Amino acid sequence: MPTSTPTSIPTGPQPTVPAAHKAPASLDSAHIGDIKGAFGTIKMDQEGSGSGWKAKLKTLLAVVGPGLIVMVGDNDAGAFGTYTQAGQNYGTSLLWTLLLLVPVLYVNQEMVLRLGVVTGVGHARLILERFGKFWGAFSVIDLFILNALTIVTEFIGISLGLDYLGIPKVVGVLVAAAVIIGAASTGSFKRFERVCMILVAGSLLLVPIIVMVHPGLGQMAHDFVVPGVPAGSDLSTVTLLIIGIVGTTIAPWQLFFQQSYLIDKRITPRFINYEKADLWIGIAIVIVGAGAIMGFTTATFAGQPEFGNFTDAGGVAEGLGKYVGKTAGVLFAVALIDASIIGAAAVGLSTSYALGDVLGLKHSLHRKFSDAKGFYAVFAGILLISAIVVLIPGAPLGLLTVGVQVLAGVLLPSATVFLLLLCNDKQVLGPWVNGKFLNIFTAFIIGILVILSLVLTSSVLFPDMTGGTIVAIIFIGAGACLLGCIAYVIYRAFRPGPAREAVSHSERREWRMPPLTLLEAPKVSTARRAGLTVLRAYLLIAMILVIVRVVQLAIGG
Repeated sequence: MPTSTPTSIPTGPQPTVPAAHKAPASLDSAHIGDIKGAFGTIKMDQEGSGSGWKAKLKTLLAVVGPGLIVMVGDNDAGAFGTYTQAGQNYGTSLLWTLLLLVPVLYVNQEMVLRLGVVTGVGHARLILERFGKFWGAFSVIDLFILNALTIVTEFIGISLGLDYLGIPKVVGVLVAAAVIIGAASTGSFKRFERVCMILVAGSLLLVPIIVMVHPGLGQMAHDFVVPGVPAGSDLSTVTLLIIGIVGTTIAPWQLFFQQSYLIDKRITPRFINYEKADLWIGIAIVIVGAGAIMGFTTATFAGQPEFGNFTDAGGVAEGLGKYVGKTAGVLFAVALIDASIIGAAAVGLSTSYALGDVLGLKHSLHRKFSDAKGFYAVFAGILLISAIVVLIPGAPLGLLTVGVQVLAGVLLPSATVFLLLLCNDKQVLGPWVNGKFLNIFTAFIIGILVILSLVLTSSVLFPDMTGGTIVAIIFIGAGACLLGCIAYVIYRAFRPGPAREAVSHSERREWRMPPLTLLEAPKVSTARRAGLTVLRAYLLIAMILVIVRVVQLAIGG
């Protein structure tokens, strides 16, 4: 799996590394100070973490959080629905998709990690400053719309879990919204993170379920490493489900949330290796949780009338209660509620952080409500509106869920494009910019995401599209991406970019992005301008077509 190599020679002509800056460019003064994590505190002037394993473990416990929360938050209501659908309808035959997603998850979030700790500025603000007002406004507006719809799906998950437990939906949903808002609005970052760590621990409720169900671990291990398509299945349906697994595991809000949360936690480059460990722990929990869901869902419904007839996560809870035992059903319902709550909190915060960054609002969990009214008002507002939508009788919740998946698929490639461009911006990351091989790998992933986005969008607009057509589009597109990457490697072998001056480890560790006002304006090449124009046109057309199609479905067209 490719890893970041920031000190290698980047591709193409590059300016020399700007002079080192030790002062962060943070837009909110609350982002500077002691690290106050759920499991410990690190003083701002504390030098090093110590050489012994006990000292390093103490540092890790204080730093851990951003990677765990962003990853576990991604195993939310939508993920529960997608993974249980895969298990109930197709067994464990699609487990291999999770293994393929591991390097994509790590590479994406590791780039975000570097941007956060080195720049001290949120993702939305960097896009605004480096790519102009259109892209800055577009990134925030589409994030707001997509996040609001995503939070609706989180409250759908909460309502399904409450329904199984026999708790009135209206009361339960509103209480859940109040708990999320209350946990984030105390003015204590440490207190909020402790609540999140409790929710992260709650995700482990899936483990006793798989113990009770006793799925075939040998078959699961085989399907995890050997790709395959369920025998006798409809190819188009399976392909779209695989795309759904990709979309529910990798989402645009993750980029915005992790970068801003790292900044709010006051993480600096000297803790970057600890944050990478935090990210790996989070990825491991996501993969274990997703695999467990597919595994026990398969074992529960195999040979039963419900196999191949997935309805929703609530139906899975009913099946567990019916075939395994009431305890298993209750544990699953509680785990679903837990996952939906942490998902809603993380998605809501990504919105508040982004708007605070772009609009210049105070935006930190270290601040009390009275000191950051706009930040908390956006957070509370988007949660309450989403909760109310779920409670509206006759609301097209199924269509909203479809809309979320498709819009996320449309927007994810563009989010990853800007992530890659920012991670190659010398003014922004200096000696921390991407290495050549990481750029090639990421470019290939972007190409694949664009293809999957096109397939997902086309499937909504043209529901009669055959499985053969879908597979042909994917294979032809993937082949073109691979050939493009190979051609670029060959080109650079004969036309290498200029070397840059070496930077010592200590200088690199201390380098921080200077204030945004001191950065030189980025040089936009003709090729980049053309590429961004094409991307803009695709996004606008795809979003309009998807919205039109969803409206048609809502009115019975």
